[in-house]
Amino acid sequence: MEPGEHNYSIVFQFEREWHEKKFLDYMLERWTDSFVYSAIYIIVVFGGQFLMKHRPRYDLRPCLAIWSGVLAIFSIVGAVRTWPELISVLSNHGLQYSVCIPTYFKGVTSFWSFLFTVSKVYELGDTIFIVLRKQPLIFLHWYHHITVLIYVWYSYTDHTAPGRWFMVMNYTVHAFMYSYYTLRALQFRFPKFVNMVITSLQLTQMIIGVLINIWIYKIKGRGEFCQQSYENLGYSSAMYFTYFVLFAHFFYTTYLSKSAHRQKGD
Repeated sequence: MEPGEHNYSIVFQFEREWHEKKFLDYMLERWTDSFVYSAIYIIVVFGGQFLMKHRPRYDLRPCLAIWSGVLAIFSIVGAVRTWPELISVLSNHGLQYSVCIPTYFKGVTSFWSFLFTVSKVYELGDTIFIVLRKQPLIFLHWYHHITVLIYVWYSYTDHTAPGRWFMVMNYTVHAFMYSYYTLRALQFRFPKFVNMVITSLQLTQMIIGVLINIWIYKIKGRGEFCQQSYENLGYSSAMYFTYFVLFAHFFYTTYLSKSAHRQKGD
């Protein structure tokens, strides 16, 4: 059994027959297309807001429920298929190996790494619903979508080792997040603490990302091998730190600030 296939009692045929090299070659040549997708996204989103300025909002709840439901199912399956490899690596090789050796690019997790990378383009569609439903579009939302897309595509070409953690965490958080969005679109009502739990999961993901990057700096500083270039590490550190600041600010202003308490009172 190849590294990256640990602990899988079931391996589906499409996972077994997946050839990672073909997609890697494509990404090495075309990963900069992520900038093109990001530019199109910005034009569509802000152009759409301009066009919707004097138009009535669309409800789109059924479409939003389907959209979020598809992403919820995808994220749940992705988490289920990638967690076993991470657990196995931690059990058999330890924490440092898990952030420094990218064996997850083989076997089952190679296939789910590919889908994870591609899904970041699909997820851009989240913002279309915000625009058409004339909901507030905060900087955190569109900044997060663009930077994740570009960084994930760029990191795939590097076979960045800590991507194992970033992928598993993202699949897991999105499994909860999109399930919540699906139920909200179906008009299920939740107490405020559920919103706080979802945001807390996102914030926790960013904290872990920051800590992993700090640890890798220390590992590389000791002269030990870790499969992540300093350039990539710099981008990752900047990205996760800004996410942490933005999500922490969002959490505070939404749930803890005086204005949040006044809105609750109203």
